[in-house]
Amino acid sequence: MAKDQKKQPRPKAETPRGFHDYLGADVTERNTMLWEIAKIYELHGFDPLETSAVETVEALGKFLPDVDRPNAGVFAWQEEAVPGGGSGEWLALRYDLTAPLARFAAQFRNDLPTPYRRYAMGPVWRNEKPGPGRFRQFYQCDADTVGAASVAADAEICAMLADALEAVGIQRGDYIVRINNRKVLNGVLEAAQVHSDQAEDVLRQIDKFDKVGRDGVLALLTTGRKDDSGAEIAGVGLTQTQAAPILAFLTSKAQDNAATLDNLRAAIGGSTIGAEGVDELAQIAAMLAALGVAEDRAVIDPSVVRGLGYYTGPVFEAELTFEILDDKGRKRQFGSVAGGGRYDGLVERFTGQKVPATGISIGVDRLLAALRAKGLAGAETQGPVVVTVMDRGRMAEYQAMAAELRKAGIRSEVYLGNPKNFGNQLKYADKRGAPVAIIQGGDEAARDVVQVKDLVLGARIAAEASHEEWKAQPAQTEVSRADLVAEVRRVLG
Repeated sequence: MAKDQKKQPRPKAETPRGFHDYLGADVTERNTMLWEIAKIYELHGFDPLETSAVETVEALGKFLPDVDRPNAGVFAWQEEAVPGGGSGEWLALRYDLTAPLARFAAQFRNDLPTPYRRYAMGPVWRNEKPGPGRFRQFYQCDADTVGAASVAADAEICAMLADALEAVGIQRGDYIVRINNRKVLNGVLEAAQVHSDQAEDVLRQIDKFDKVGRDGVLALLTTGRKDDSGAEIAGVGLTQTQAAPILAFLTSKAQDNAATLDNLRAAIGGSTIGAEGVDELAQIAAMLAALGVAEDRAVIDPSVVRGLGYYTGPVFEAELTFEILDDKGRKRQFGSVAGGGRYDGLVERFTGQKVPATGISIGVDRLLAALRAKGLAGAETQGPVVVTVMDRGRMAEYQAMAAELRKAGIRSEVYLGNPKNFGNQLKYADKRGAPVAIIQGGDEAARDVVQVKDLVLGARIAAEASHEEWKAQPAQTEVSRADLVAEVRRVLG
């Protein structure tokens, strides 16, 4: 090597900031949960769809919140324009599963049934500042109906979401699907005589209702308020009279759906669009009742104001109502794990024609965290049976043992490391979480027997039992080679 040629530094073995790796147990838990959700979706007639992880920036559009440029908030790059090759267009990793669906539905609209029901599961990417529990890559699980204008599609999505939560183990009483309608809010803004240039600010303040309450929102809509640090926050500048129907809307949640709907009708005044929204909510409530979804599972709730700049009609959110302890030992409600609504303008970007659509997106990592908090996931997974190697020259026979176990549906593997130290093989089996180790040395082979070692029982005896108990209940059993599968089945129980 030339003296002036510097040795290249070794790359750091570390995950990029904002990303994380999923170990075997994590992947297994996630896949198990997603499979249960997928079975519910398919019961409702939805078909799976996998779209490309990469879309054109133009197709993705500007739908991330607080984004000024089409490629801000996403991982985007420009293809090199070369003769006969790249076009020079901007490409990006998908930031959700809905924008790719809109492109797909427009591209294949002549081939797809109408309505088109699909579900999709997979990773999405956000080029945002990472933080605790906030990653740049995460999983979503979506279900959407494209081409159905009836709010029956919205009701079905809400019912299906409730069924999916219960399918993965969330019990009734531990969740609620809350439903609102953008049209109702439009009617309230109309009744409040909010100018178009004030509407966005008003929506922003309404979204703080859960945090600051009625009086806090009133102050933010009118003259302003001080936050917890003492800083002054400017108000929107509405009068008390203008703010009144907005507050009536936010506080219209009653003991049952019928009373809530009556309160909403009063809040919208004479607004036509508002009345249309209330009627749609009434239809959804009636259909949910027909579907057997009681108000303890899904309820009309005007405090749901998520994504109101994006959705065009009903909006919904699934909230987990049980409490967990935060990092400081304080009790808090787990919160939202899914959200969605009607977005009738998304496919129109491609076709120029209105195409109704509605759907739901489940935050996979967040729902899995909730299951772990409830003790419904996160249990130690059982590893494979490990066939140990006592004689390198008999590797084919050890492989045959593993093959017999697999044929019987028992997860198994042969130790492929250096077999010289048998203790290292048992340490390997322990790291793998193996329930059983199979042992056959030259003496056992001559007698056509095997040793079946119950590693779970052995660990418990070593930790708890006296010497006499250990002698009376050995964790290792010798059986004939022909009885290998039967004995392993017995041990696995």
